[in-house]
Amino acid sequence: MNKIFNYLIFLVLFTSIYSCKKSGYGNYPGGEISPYIAIFDLRSLYKGQDVPLTKETLLGATSITGVVVSDHSGNNIPENLIMVQDGRRLSQLRGIALDLGADARSYTPGDSVIIDVEGGILKRVNGTLQISNISKSNISKLPEKVRLTPVVAPVANIINDPDRYESTLLAVVDGSFLPLPKSGDILSGEKTINDGSGNITLFTDIKATFANNSLYGRANYYGILLNSQSSDGKLIPKVCPRVKEDIILLSSNSELQHIIITGFVSDAKGADGNYEYIQFMATSDINFATTPFSVVVTNNAGASTPIGLPKNGWATGGLRTYKINITSGSTKKGAFFYVGGTEKLINGKGSTDISSANWVRAVNYTTTNGDDFGTKTGGLLANSGNVSGIAVFKGTKVDLNTIPVDVVMIATNGTVYDPTQPEYGYRIADNDLYKTVNLITLEPQPFFKSGNNTLSFPYNASDLGYFNQLGGRYNITMGRWTERRNQKAILMAADSPLSFIEDSFSTKLMKIEGSTEVEDK
Repeated sequence: MNKIFNYLIFLVLFTSIYSCKKSGYGNYPGGEISPYIAIFDLRSLYKGQDVPLTKETLLGATSITGVVVSDHSGNNIPENLIMVQDGRRLSQLRGIALDLGADARSYTPGDSVIIDVEGGILKRVNGTLQISNISKSNISKLPEKVRLTPVVAPVANIINDPDRYESTLLAVVDGSFLPLPKSGDILSGEKTINDGSGNITLFTDIKATFANNSLYGRANYYGILLNSQSSDGKLIPKVCPRVKEDIILLSSNSELQHIIITGFVSDAKGADGNYEYIQFMATSDINFATTPFSVVVTNNAGASTPIGLPKNGWATGGLRTYKINITSGSTKKGAFFYVGGTEKLINGKGSTDISSANWVRAVNYTTTNGDDFGTKTGGLLANSGNVSGIAVFKGTKVDLNTIPVDVVMIATNGTVYDPTQPEYGYRIADNDLYKTVNLITLEPQPFFKSGNNTLSFPYNASDLGYFNQLGGRYNITMGRWTERRNQKAILMAADSPLSFIEDSFSTKLMKIEGSTEVEDK
């Protein structure tokens, strides 16, 4: 019986294999080969040497399809090239340049095209991968126009993989010039812009129609990504705006954040009452007696009252928000200072005394109500996984509409934002984590959890004694973050010294350039 069973299985397998080979499916899964090759696959054919594009090298295809993204009306794109992009391969958007000579101006953004590339040559010219040896007769233009949506790409991503973005339409959001523009500076030439994740070159040809336009403060920079090539073959990317409308001004200047939040202890070892504290850094010399600030913390744990939505935002009070005024003391640019409980211990009861640090305000929040609002409490920040947060305000008046100078939020749970009109919640600052205006749609998003203001730092395990270090890079001259803050949980011991939370930064938090002091107003 077993021999008969094995024989039947063999017979079925043999018949299936023979049928597949005879029908051709063994060689061409899914039927006939498409005449179109995705730009993603086309680009992968290039291995450092020119590639003649034949039906064989194109794996049986002869053509590509795509949408034209180049625009020659601004005279800032190589005059002989058009750039076409598609996402046919696993939705992986890729672009390619085509050398059409003078005919390149015949094509405009949004043109949907089919291009016969058989007989062309794939090669890298001046750093840009392109197809040559084709002409306008190789291109069929379809009647419909396609609405283009640029890829929003952080500069860090572009720098890490410039080939991926080459010849595509992209947007560098919230870019600032580095160094800051001086009066009379114009776009013409190569300029460095920074978006908070890295630096990249913005290129404007001297013949561009907008070459003599003045430099901007903060802006969104749309354009085509082109690459040049170093002597060792490394690709060097640059963003080329097509027309003056590709540069959208966000702000004519950048406002300095005089105080930034650099760390906090929300759950000291053991009881939290009077042991929690927040670490800050000044970006300018500040005398708090003449230039007061205030700090507000929010605790949205389930038992915190008033329950429901925080209808007065940071000024809600009760057990939801607690305010601490800073009206005395001083700090120096680049120096740490602290606000928190009066115990001034590094990690709860019995731990190292850090009263030698610069404590500009300490309050026993277990026995004392907050300044103007906030009920005495056993913990300033939530330990439940519900949203908690820290905000710094210039001055001591804080109400529903007061905008902070810096904000960080922790965890995600809880009811903290109402999107109905009028919307309300916890207002955010324009910093490395949040933007009061959506930088793409330019729609207002003034609260945490409104628009794309959804970032928050994770809450670390309770009662272990973590110092939550928020390390990033802030450039004083530019008035902006050039490297977004990241949270690093540092587990403290009872005998950890003050240097453990001040000198443990592996790199300087800020890049300090120039000298700026807070004006008394």
